Amino acid sequence: MKISSWVLAISIFLCLLASGSFSIDNFHQAFPIVEPDPGHTKLRLAKEGLEAIERITTPISPVAVIGPYRSGKSFLLNQLLSLSCDEGFGVGHMRDTKTKGVWIWGTPIKMKFDGVETSVVYLDTEGFESIGKSNVYDDRIFALATVMSSVLIYNLPETIREADISRLSFAVELAEEFYGRVKGEEHAFEPAKLLWLIQRDFLQGKSVQEMVNEALRHVPNSDGDKDIDQVNQIRDSLAIMGDNSTAFSLPQPHLQRTKLCELGDGELDPVYVEKREQLKELVAALVRPKIVQGKTLNGKEFVAFLEQIIEALNKGEIPSTGSLVEVFNKGILERCLKLYNERMSWLRLPLFQESLLKAHEETREAAMQAFDEQHFGRNHVQKSVEKLDEEIAKIYKNFVLANEYQSSKLCEALYMRCEDQMDQLQVLRLPSMAKFNAGFLQCNQSFERECVGPSKAKYELRMMKMLGKSRSVFIKEYNNRLYNWLVAFSLVMVVVGRFIIKFFLVEIGAWLMFIFLETYTRMFWSAEALYYNPIWHVIVGSWETIVYSPVLDLDRWAIPICVVAALFILYWRCYGRRKYGSRWVLPMYNTHKGGSNRPRSD
Repeated sequence: MKISSWVLAISIFLCLLASGSFSIDNFHQAFPIVEPDPGHTKLRLAKEGLEAIERITTPISPVAVIGPYRSGKSFLLNQLLSLSCDEGFGVGHMRDTKTKGVWIWGTPIKMKFDGVETSVVYLDTEGFESIGKSNVYDDRIFALATVMSSVLIYNLPETIREADISRLSFAVELAEEFYGRVKGEEHAFEPAKLLWLIQRDFLQGKSVQEMVNEALRHVPNSDGDKDIDQVNQIRDSLAIMGDNSTAFSLPQPHLQRTKLCELGDGELDPVYVEKREQLKELVAALVRPKIVQGKTLNGKEFVAFLEQIIEALNKGEIPSTGSLVEVFNKGILERCLKLYNERMSWLRLPLFQESLLKAHEETREAAMQAFDEQHFGRNHVQKSVEKLDEEIAKIYKNFVLANEYQSSKLCEALYMRCEDQMDQLQVLRLPSMAKFNAGFLQCNQSFERECVGPSKAKYELRMMKMLGKSRSVFIKEYNNRLYNWLVAFSLVMVVVGRFIIKFFLVEIGAWLMFIFLETYTRMFWSAEALYYNPIWHVIVGSWETIVYSPVLDLDRWAIPICVVAALFILYWRCYGRRKYGSRWVLPMYNTHKGGSNRPRSD
C-alpha cells in the first residue's frame, strides 16, 4: 500500500513537471521568447522565456543583435557575456540557421544609470536571408528587434552594402509604423542606439566610422535620376536615428572559424581579444533603460509591450524588403483611388454642383481614411497623401466635366421638347389662350423640375427668351385667328340654321354676329380696334370657356363632336320627323305654302 502511494506521488510529480506548471529554477541559460509560426511567416510568444523577463522588477534595457544568418551573432553574444558556447547561446556551424525567432539570456546584468539599478538583457535574433523563409518573416524579426531594443547591434560581415542600408531603413520604417499603431500617432517613436558592427574587417585606409558616414551620406543627383532619388530616400528614412549611430569593427578571431568554440582567449588573435574588450566597454556606454512613452519599463510591462507589438506585426499587411515603402504605398494608393472612383461612379449624373462637391468631399475623406489606415512610413506619408490628393483631384475634374456634359445633354433635350410643344401650340386648330397658358406653365415647370446641374442657369436664360418669344407671337396671332374663326363660324351657322336644321333664331344670331364683326371693322378701319371693345372681351371669354377647360379640350375633340352632331342631325332629318312629327322647341321655317287640308275653291 505504501509502495503504491509512492508510485502515485511520483507519477503526479512527473506529470506536473512535464506540463510546465513548475517555475524555472535555473535562469542561467538562453530561453526563446518569440518563435515562428508553422508557416514561418508570423511570430508568436514563447511562454517559456517570458517568465525570465517578468521576474525583472527594475527598469529593463534590451541589447539585441541583428544581421544575416551565419554571421556569428550567437558567438558574439557569448563573447559579450563572457560565456562559452556550451553554456551560452547555441552556436551552429552548419549551413542552416541555428537560432529560430528571438532568444534571451535568462540572467540579466545589473548596471546603474543615474543611481537607478537597471537590468541589461541580451537578445539573439534569427538571421535573415536564410533559405526556407519569406522576406516578410525576416522583416518582422528585424522590425521587432528595432522597436523592442534600447541598443541594436547591426552585425555585418566584412563591409556595408547598399542592401544592408536598405534593409535597416525598411526595418526602421516598419518599427516606427507599428509603434504608432500600438501607442498612437501622437507618440513619437523612441529609436534604439544603433551600433554598426563590422566583423572580419580586412579593409585598409578609412576607419569603419568614416565608412558608415560615407555610406549614409546623400548621393549627388544633379540630373534628377529617379534611382538615385530612391537611394537618397532610403537614407532620409534613417534620419530618425539621428546621432544615435556608432560604428565599430572586429577582426577575425581565428582562421579556423568552425573551431572557435573550442578555443580559449589565449588561442585567439590578441588584436581580436583587445577589440572585444573595447566593444564590451562601448556597449556598456551605449546601454540605457528602454523608454516607451517617456517612461521606463520593468519586466511585466516589457512583456505587455512585446505582446502589443507582435499582435500589430502579425495583424497588419506589410510590404517586403524587396519593394520599397513607396512601392507598397503605391499599391495602397491605387486601391484608394479605385475606392474613390467606384463610389463616385454610383452617382446618377447630372447633379447640382453643390451636391457633386459634397459627394466628392465625403468620398475623398473615405479614401484618405482608408489610405491612413493602410499606409506605411511616416517619412513618406506626406508625399503619398499629396500624390493621392492630386490623383483624386484629376478624377474629380473628369466627373465635373461628365456632370456638365450630362447636364447640358438633359437640359438641351428638355429645351427642345418645350420648343416643340410651343410650336404645336402656335398652330392649334381652335386658338385658345387658356390652353396656351396651361402648356406654357407645364413646360416651364417640367423644365425647372427636371433640368439639373451646372448647365441649368444657361438653359434657363434660353428658355425665358424662347417662351417669351412664343408667347408674344401667339398673342399677336391669337386675335386675328379668332376673328377669322368667328367670321367663318357665323357664315357656317347661317347656312346650318337656314338649310340644315332650319332654326330661325340660329340663323338670326349668326347674321347678327357676322354683321357686328364686319361693320365694326369697317367703321374703325381695322380689326385691331375691335380687340379693345368690351363686347369682344365677352366673346373671347365665351370662346375660351367653350373651347378649352380642364374637363374638355375642344381642339382635340372638335372633329369627333362634329361627326356625332352631323350623324344625329342626319338621323333626325330622315327618321325623327316621321316618328315624332314636327315638334320643335324653337320656331322653324314652314316649307309648305299650301297644305293638303286647305279647302279647294271651285
